[in-house]
Amino acid sequence: PQDNPPIQPVGWAFSIWGLIYVWLIIGAAVGLIRHGDDPAWDAARRPLILSLSLGAFWIPLANLSPIWATALIWVMWATAVRAMLKSPKTQRLSMFAPIGIYTGWLSAASPVGTAIVLTGYGMTPEVITHAAVLIAGLALASFIIRMRPDPAYAAALIWALMGIALSNLSPAEPLMIALPLIGIVLIALPLLAQIRASTSAG
Repeated sequence: PQDNPPIQPVGWAFSIWGLIYVWLIIGAAVGLIRHGDDPAWDAARRPLILSLSLGAFWIPLANLSPIWATALIWVMWATAVRAMLKSPKTQRLSMFAPIGIYTGWLSAASPVGTAIVLTGYGMTPEVITHAAVLIAGLALASFIIRMRPDPAYAAALIWALMGIALSNLSPAEPLMIALPLIGIVLIALPLLAQIRASTSAG
């Protein structure tokens, strides 16, 4: 157990799970009713179902073994990324966006969990360890968002990064304030570039 680990977002940031699950449930209903036999939906359904099925075991597993729970969340992340990359852009509100926001939050939660486990098992210094893991997570997220610029994915990531920055205001930890803010810029830039390109093409 650790008291206020630097990489952990403020408590209210975790309320995003409510939005994630409501949106995924609505998307699943739309998919079942309108796209039950749609091959484009099937390509994303399989990895998404796997990710969510694994997620159902995450909390019980975390209570038994933080190490195995950390491994599990990375599998959840990888299958969610695959689902996002396979999801049809034409179904933005019913499929692309809910998968994007789920994947975006997992893109933050996976490195957060990893950093906390590392320092929980004795890796030091704490701030440097958390900063290094956050940088690695941001590198992965930046790569993904350049492959598939998605506002929902970016919004979830930015929400998490803001939560991390705000959690380090008191007591102040400059490195863990600066890195999330830099990350927000890195995540936002591909979206701005896409908007600019779309505007120019229009």
